[in-house]
Amino acid sequence: MPEWLRRLVGGEDQSERRRSEAAGALGRSGIVADSGEHPRNMTEAMISLQGVTKAYETDAGPFWALRGIDLQVYPGEFVAVVGKSGSGKSTLINVFTGIDHPTGGDVTVAQTRIRRLNEGQMAEWRGRQMGIVFQFFQLLPTLTIVENVMLPMDLCHVYEPGERHA
Repeated sequence: MPEWLRRLVGGEDQSERRRSEAAGALGRSGIVADSGEHPRNMTEAMISLQGVTKAYETDAGPFWALRGIDLQVYPGEFVAVVGKSGSGKSTLINVFTGIDHPTGGDVTVAQTRIRRLNEGQMAEWRGRQMGIVFQFFQLLPTLTIVENVMLPMDLCHVYEPGERHA
C-alpha cells in the first residue's frame, strides 16, 4: 500500500486524537485523516468548527446531520472526510464552504466567521477565498477548465485582466 494511502486510512503516523475527533464529528461513522504533520505551533487554524450542529426539519421532527462538531484544520494539513452514505460528509463540507448554514455553533475559515455573512457577502467570500470542486463538478460546458476556475475570480475582480496567466 502506498505511504500516502496508509496515512489516509489510519496508519501509524496518524495521531489518535485526530481519529477520535473525526469519529465524534461524523457520529462514529466516518474518518477524518491527515498527513500526520501538525504545524499548530506556527499558526492558527485555517478552518475551525466549534460546537457545530446541523438539523434538517422533517415531518417526523429534526434530523441531526451534525452534532457538536469541533474540528481544526491547519495550513499545510491534508484532510479527507470519509464515511458511509448519510454520515454527514457533504453536510460538513457544505457548512465550512458556506454553501449551507449550521443550525448552531461557530465556523471560522481564513479568519472569517462565515455565519455572520449575508448571502451576497457569502458569495463574494467564496469567490475570493474558497475553491470548491463538487462531486459532479458543476462546470460550465462551454468554458475550458481554466475558464471555469477563473470565472468566480473574475466575478469578484480578484485579478486585473493583465495579471492573469492561463
